[in-house]
Order: sequence, then structure tokens, then C-alpha cells
Amino acid sequence: MNRAMRWRALGVATLVVLFGYLALANFLPAETRRASALLPDQGVRLGLDLQGGIHWVLGPDLEVAVSHELDVLRGTVEARLEELAVSGARLLVDDQRLKAAADDPDTRAELRRVILETEVLRVAREDDEQSEFALTADWTREVRERGMQQVLEVLRRRIDDPIQGVQDAVVTRQGADRVLVQIPGGQLDREQARALLRKTGFLEFKIVQARAPTEELLLAQYEQGLPEGFEVVLEREAETDRVLQAYLVRTSPDLTGEQLNDARSRLDNRFGWVVDFSFNADGARRFGDLTKENVNEQLAIILDGQVHSAPSIEQRIGGGRGFIRGRFTSTEASHLAVILRAGSLPIPIQIEEERTVGPALGADSIRRGVRASILGLLLVVAFAMVYYRRSGLYASLALLANLLLLIGIMSLAKATLTLPGIAGLVLTVGMAIDANVIIFERIREELRQGKTPRAAVRTGFNKALWTILDANITTLITAIVLFQYGTGPIKGFAVTLSIGILTSVFSALVITRLLYEIHPGSRPVRALSI
Repeated sequence: MNRAMRWRALGVATLVVLFGYLALANFLPAETRRASALLPDQGVRLGLDLQGGIHWVLGPDLEVAVSHELDVLRGTVEARLEELAVSGARLLVDDQRLKAAADDPDTRAELRRVILETEVLRVAREDDEQSEFALTADWTREVRERGMQQVLEVLRRRIDDPIQGVQDAVVTRQGADRVLVQIPGGQLDREQARALLRKTGFLEFKIVQARAPTEELLLAQYEQGLPEGFEVVLEREAETDRVLQAYLVRTSPDLTGEQLNDARSRLDNRFGWVVDFSFNADGARRFGDLTKENVNEQLAIILDGQVHSAPSIEQRIGGGRGFIRGRFTSTEASHLAVILRAGSLPIPIQIEEERTVGPALGADSIRRGVRASILGLLLVVAFAMVYYRRSGLYASLALLANLLLLIGIMSLAKATLTLPGIAGLVLTVGMAIDANVIIFERIREELRQGKTPRAAVRTGFNKALWTILDANITTLITAIVLFQYGTGPIKGFAVTLSIGILTSVFSALVITRLLYEIHPGSRPVRALSI
């Protein structure tokens, strides 16, 4: 064995030992891995179907996004009418239509012209008294798509939050209008996760105009009805849902949570668990102006229509910092901080499918998968050694190295192993011998033509190279497509299959050939054991 081959053998052996070390570390207890400085803290992660957890399919109400867009367009049209000094026009968003009416024919004509200037509204119905306008088909698709992207972004920020986030969670799109969420390992109980997903998280700050112990007492102060542009919001006790205070505030907020920069939960000596918040530069300026102009007034802090606290403003609050108190538990305060950091959902969502997977099923699947892999490996090794003799032993050693490389790479990449991923692992064991079979049959052909063993090995590997690459590249392309367009378990299968293809090709073309170079190598032999 020459020097070049020694270095190549040393390099391949080092690679197999390194990845074998990473692979075998997965079978050690987590405490042992964490206690050792030489072992990785975490290797292959287990998917939802193996370690248990919660599976949801969510349905965002995309029609609300369409209605919101029409509301925005109505404001645009009203601003334009005000610029043109057009009066007597009435605009209303109802049933996903922008309904426009005017008593004067000239006003109706001008109103119609201004609306159609937007270039995204078309006439849906028109008569002498009222016209209805709807979004064009292309714009409707764009609005719905934008709504889906916003929902995905907010949910991912909530669940993958760097402070209170969930590890290894899956938040991905499913079809045109569904969202798949998987939270493995019991990191959240069902009710906590429901609150995290369904809470809109729309934060508003409004100056209190009047207050009373109950809503009825507050409404009694306004016998002619509430003034236009005002509404009543309630502060309730968390445990009993009892009304603690009713407040009269403006319908439009003085400030919203869109300018929030950060939110953190902490334990306050006076109020218990609270949520600190801070604004960005623009929000801090507006918050400072709001508190300066309303000293000695109450500021209602409203989340999703419910008042959490209404502190009195004693002086201008600079720096854009404050806190929300509301008789929170530590968990409630933590989740509220996550929701505020992630931002509010632009549209409501409904849980359409909910499944809980127990860890016992996952443990049984792992046991069965390991048994199937070992049984498949033993059967393949037995066939190879009986049919191809010493060459079959080489193929078996390459197959073992292939498995170590596969699991080691998955550990290094912290890939997630799912039940279909185990199927991909078993499939890799069955397919990995194929490349060696192609090589061995090529070598046999060369031997039958009278070539020496050394020449037959060299020619067999050279002729089999493109056949092996062609077969495996087409399979790899299929696995990549599955990973790109599949979801959840399909992606797990695609990951295992893709890595398995790469390691199988490497094992057959590099490790098996290296074994032939070691023996018989350059030794003069009369026949190959094949």
C-alpha cells in the first residue's frame, strides 16, 4: 500500500469514526451527553409522531382580510372626496362590498369615478340609488395571500420566540388557506398552546373619558345613547370573569401596539406579575406626547377589547416604557409578553383539527423501527456474504459505515427524525447494497472476458460509476422535490432519503474501492472472491 493510499485510508477511517461517534452518542442518556465535554448536547431530534405532542390545522378567516382591505379603501375614497369638496356621499363596507350611495345624480357620478380611480375596485351592482363595488379577482387573491403570509409570520414569531419559544415546533402552510402547527414533547399544555395561537394580541392605549363600577351604571349616564365615536370597555377579574370597572373610551385608539419594540414579564413587589413594554423611537415620542397632554387622566391599556389596567397618568412618561398589570400568573404574563413581542394577528383563526400524540406510541415506533433496521441489515449482510463471498463482506462493511455516516450527519445537522424518516432509514439499508451489486456484476463481466483481477476491479468501478450516479441523482431529485413541497412527515422522509443517497454513493464508490485496494491491492492473485 503506497503513501497516497495510506493517507486516503486514514482520511476515510477518520471520517467514519467521527460520524460514528456522533451517531452512537444518540443512544446515550441526555444526562450523560450533557455531562461530557466531548459529546454533543443534542443529536437527532425526534418528531411529533415519535416523542408525542400537539398537532393542529388552523383556518385563518381570509374573508376578514378582504373586509379590512375594503375598509382601508373606503378611508382612501373618503379622503379623496374631502379633497374634491364632494359632500352628500355615503360609504359602507358590508358583505364584502363597498356600498356607495348619494341622493344627487352628479354626486353619484363623481363618487363612482373616484372609487374606480383606485384601479382595484370593480362595479358589482348598480342601480339608481346605490352602487356596490368589489375587489378585482387579482387583488382579492393578493389580499388573501398577504393575509396568509402575515398569519404565518406572527405564529412563527410567537412559537419560535427566542425567550419563551418552543423548540423543534413546526409552523408551515398547508394548501392555499390552512396552517399546520405541531408542538412536540409536551413543552406546552393544550390550553396554554390554544391561548398562544388564538389570541389576537391587538394592544391599544386609550384615554378614559368616564368610568363606573358596572356597564349599566355607565350607560345610565348617557340617556340619549353614547356619543358618536365612543364605546364602553370592561376590566374583568381573571378568575371569576366578574366586571371590576367599566370605562368609556374613544373607538379609535390613541396609540396601538404596532410601535412596540419589546415586552418582558417580571415579578413586581406591588402588583405581582406584570409585563414591561417599550416602544420604538416613533412610539416613544407619541407615548410621551400622549401622557404629557393627559396628565391626571386615566390611560386604559386594552388587549383584544379587554382592559387589563387603567393607571392614572401622574406626569409625562418619557423613554417609551411602561408596564401592564392584570392579576397575571407567571405563565399568563410570559405568554402575554410573547404575544406582544410577536405582534397581533391580522385576522382571526379557527382550530379546525386538533390531535394529541402520546409519547408511548412514539417510543413503540422507535423500537419497531430499530428492530426493522437491524433485521434488514442482517438479511442484506447475509445475502451479500453468501452470494458475493469476500466482496460481500466489503459491501457489508461499507453498508455499516454508510449507516454511521447517515446518522452522524443527521446528528450534526440536528435533523428531525419522524416515523416516515425511520422508513427512509430502512429503505436506505435496502437500497445501499444496489450500488455494490452493480459494481460486482461489472467486475464479474470483466473477469469472464479474461482480464486480471486488478484490471477487472478498476474497469468494473469505472464502468459502474455513471450508472450509479444516474440512478441515485434521479432519486435525489425526487427527494428534494418531496422536501420542498411536502409538509411534516413527508419532509422527514425526504431528509433521511436524501442524506442516505449521498452516503450510499460515497460508501460504494469510495469505501468499497478502498477495501479492494487494501486487499488484494497490487498483490498478484489468480482469482477474486466474488
